[in-house]
Amino acid sequence: MTEAAARPIETAAEGPDRAPSPVAGRGRRRLTDQLRAYAFLLGGLLCFALFSWYPAIRAVVIAFQKYTPGSAPEWVGTANFTRVLHDPEFGAAWRNTLLFTLVALLIGFAVPFVLALVLNELRHAKAFFRVVVYLPVMIPPVVSALLWKWFYDPGAGLANEALRLLHLPTSNWTNGADTALVSLVLVATWANMGGTVLIYLAALQGIPGELYEAAELDGAGLLQRIRHVTIPQTRFVVLMLMLLQIIATMQVFTEPFVITGGGPENATVTILYLIYKYAFLYNDFGGACALSVMLLVLLSAFSALYLRLTRTAGEDS
Repeated sequence: MTEAAARPIETAAEGPDRAPSPVAGRGRRRLTDQLRAYAFLLGGLLCFALFSWYPAIRAVVIAFQKYTPGSAPEWVGTANFTRVLHDPEFGAAWRNTLLFTLVALLIGFAVPFVLALVLNELRHAKAFFRVVVYLPVMIPPVVSALLWKWFYDPGAGLANEALRLLHLPTSNWTNGADTALVSLVLVATWANMGGTVLIYLAALQGIPGELYEAAELDGAGLLQRIRHVTIPQTRFVVLMLMLLQIIATMQVFTEPFVITGGGPENATVTILYLIYKYAFLYNDFGGACALSVMLLVLLSAFSALYLRLTRTAGEDS
């Protein structure tokens, strides 16, 4: 009786009509979903590879070649790097780029944070002032640079006209070697701070109100609340934006190209502008790509630091 009852069960378990495993079915469905997702992403991945990765890899290859359009490339090893390193403009370009980045951090890093603090304390017309702050970001960069070029005109420019109205001494602005770089920093800060202000504002609004209430009960003033509550609670966002600003400002090109043309006396020649000159004025694509590789290595270090910090923050959260 027991053997007879067990025999059909054994046959059903080992027979060809065995029911599929639920685990295997879920695995097939997951694989199908992944293939479908990659199929949707294929177009974007191809565009990214074609317009981002291929030019980058091609630039690294050309950096070691003597390359002229219309002729066969010739391998020259590190000759392009040696040549650009001995270029008198090379030192000036790096010095201007690093100085631009430093001044941009001092001016363009503090101003958006202060504006975000002010907007966060407003009780009325918050939406209006957010639009006003973000408006420069919506203006095309070249249009913005042309507006500021007129604004800085030493003759009839609005900046000097305002100084004359206030009976203050006028300035050469972008026409003076000692003021041109700082003038461009002001342009870049005005044009790009809108997005930074909104990110800071979002971070400020995420701070629990109980922390400010506890600080007020302890007798903390406004500056003490900013120092002991606001800055510690937003330090990660501040650090991330600082790294992103370093990466962005070291690639400044539009303002020197449109407003000053690298002058006066090479005072605003940056690395990206020097790359442009090598490629399109000197017709030296090997030198341009060598400079690009140098900049790539430096920015990759900052990008790796940024990714490491964001990964650490994700693991901590």
